[in-house]
Amino acid sequence: MSAMPEQLFTTVLIANRGEIACRVIRTCRRLGIRTVAVYSDADAGARHVREADLSVRIGPAAPTASYLNIEAIITACRQTGAEAVHPGYGFLSESLAFAEALEAAGITFIGPNVKAIGVMGDKIRSKNHVAGYQVPVVPGLAEPGLSDDQLINAADGVGYPLLIKPSAGGGGKGMHVVDGPDQLPATLATARRVAASAFGDDTLFLEKLIRSPRHIEVQVLADNHGNVIHLGERECSLQRRHQKVIEEAPSPLLDEATRARIGEAACNAARSVDYSGAGTVEFLVSDEAPDEFYFMEMNTRLQVEHPVTELVTGLDLVEWQLRVAAGEQLAIAQSDVVLIGHAVEARVYAENPEQDFLPSAGTVLGLHEASGDGIRVDSSLLPGLEISSSYDPMLAKVIAWGEDREEALDRLDRALGETVALGVPTNVEYLRLLLNDDDVRAGRLDTTLIERKLPHLAFRRVTDGELAAAAVAWLEGRRDSPQPRSPWAAGDGWRVGSAVPTMVSFAMPQGEPREVALTRLGPGSTGSLANFRADVAGSSFTVSLEHDAGAAVVNGVRKPFRHAVDPSTGTIWIADAGFSAGLTVRDRKRRLAEALERIHREEGELSPEVRSPMPGTVTAVAVSNGEHIKAGQTVLTVEAMKMEHQLTAAVAGEVSIHLKPGDLVKAGQIVAVVAAADPAGGAETTEQKEAEHA
Repeated sequence: MSAMPEQLFTTVLIANRGEIACRVIRTCRRLGIRTVAVYSDADAGARHVREADLSVRIGPAAPTASYLNIEAIITACRQTGAEAVHPGYGFLSESLAFAEALEAAGITFIGPNVKAIGVMGDKIRSKNHVAGYQVPVVPGLAEPGLSDDQLINAADGVGYPLLIKPSAGGGGKGMHVVDGPDQLPATLATARRVAASAFGDDTLFLEKLIRSPRHIEVQVLADNHGNVIHLGERECSLQRRHQKVIEEAPSPLLDEATRARIGEAACNAARSVDYSGAGTVEFLVSDEAPDEFYFMEMNTRLQVEHPVTELVTGLDLVEWQLRVAAGEQLAIAQSDVVLIGHAVEARVYAENPEQDFLPSAGTVLGLHEASGDGIRVDSSLLPGLEISSSYDPMLAKVIAWGEDREEALDRLDRALGETVALGVPTNVEYLRLLLNDDDVRAGRLDTTLIERKLPHLAFRRVTDGELAAAAVAWLEGRRDSPQPRSPWAAGDGWRVGSAVPTMVSFAMPQGEPREVALTRLGPGSTGSLANFRADVAGSSFTVSLEHDAGAAVVNGVRKPFRHAVDPSTGTIWIADAGFSAGLTVRDRKRRLAEALERIHREEGELSPEVRSPMPGTVTAVAVSNGEHIKAGQTVLTVEAMKMEHQLTAAVAGEVSIHLKPGDLVKAGQIVAVVAAADPAGGAETTEQKEAEHA
């Protein structure tokens, strides 16, 4: 073992954002290293900016103008005296051009050499390369520069079902399963567009789809002196659309002999490119033959799921990245690596699982993050934080360690139940449902499990009691508003004689609107503002809120009641044990607009309006203004948080659309209107429709 270097680095710039930037800052602070955060205009108030010692603005919200702007990041290094850059994951973490630019500028890249990035950053090249170093690979077609026609002609030789993969990048983006030749041309076009947008490279290749696949990856650690070790494997089979959701270490599938073999194969892959630092070699393992594994790719960076390895090994991988980059030799040998206990990680996303996992944006109005024995939270969240649609929707990672797998799963489930982020839809309830699935608990995992299980997951709904408490919270919030008060605007139903109920109407996340009739009964108990009677769908509840305790007393039963009001949208958010919902109050203006729309549209008739379900950027327009289209036809494609969503017409007719690629749209914005075809076979024009309504 070599002597420790006199000093690691004085100042390190983190070329990233979100929870990974916060996580790197945490280790640097412990080691006495000054940190520099970079930020876009959308991240001016972000947590990583607040936690770093210095911060530098690098551009507007668009990643290409900020976090992917190599020149801006190198300029920030020079302005702050940063000697080294930690890239985190995503963005420029695997960019050969970035590593070369830093090298030319005399700035240390906290990652592997340019050779490793160049070989492993291209999935086609890496697959062909490692095959010569005793690393098994998946059958397929992996050659650079293949056109769509060449891929289509070669597909039969690979065999269906097959997998289209982008050569650059990772994270499952641009990957598509194709079951037959009729699907291939259109899917190739989509995959190329996503790959070009996400990675700046639309090169694709094909692989044979492995049945009952499990995704198992091996963490490697290497220095610049020829030492390479592995730190065991991680099971990452719980995925949706090739994006990992829950990860654990070690895998419940592998025995010790297979663990040693797959670990050595990962080390061989690292040695083949003189790797240094922390990296991950990903393998496909068939559940039907767990002793057989195939190389998929090597990620030349830190992985999102690295905390589970840290918890079972006791090592800080960021610290070792820093030490290796500073020239230090590894202080541990392969025989020193012992996996203790079990760790599981869940990724918390801003998304709505019940709406096909549409990404969500909003403001964090209330926040509570879990803690306790065996619990770790890597987070970027802050109260008041704006969640932008410009970036990946991951908000935080909740990780649990236990003496065994069952204890780790139980601890993670409890921690997720304590996690609250009011103001934006999240996938926390979905994560808890997955963790408590019988197959997940038994370790019977594969990468298609979530798609099979999702239709049967029982998401819970807002109860009538919660609806009553939400209505009371909304009314009391209005009464406590700092705005000037007037008895005429009190809204408490007072009059000479008996009280008139106050009606609160909610637009529900699912289903038809619901109404609550509130009658004030009198002053509440200590800690609550008032007692109310709430009538909901024929049932009556007595409700009072204990604001200081975050609780509600409904029909004499005291329960936790976390809530927050978004005054900009008129929405009250409620949460309980991982479940959350946003209930938007339907004011008089909204109710009137909805009533007028019903008048102009017969009962059961589909809407001619095409609306964007989320904020994002138009990436493709599939129709022309004035074109006659079919019901179900794609009108345009919107990208939000690195995901593409195709918006379709509900009715046939003449389309009116004036958007183009690059335009920004808001959630709920009308992006196109279809003048429905009339019974005579023509199409009612927009002008005719407006004339009728006039």
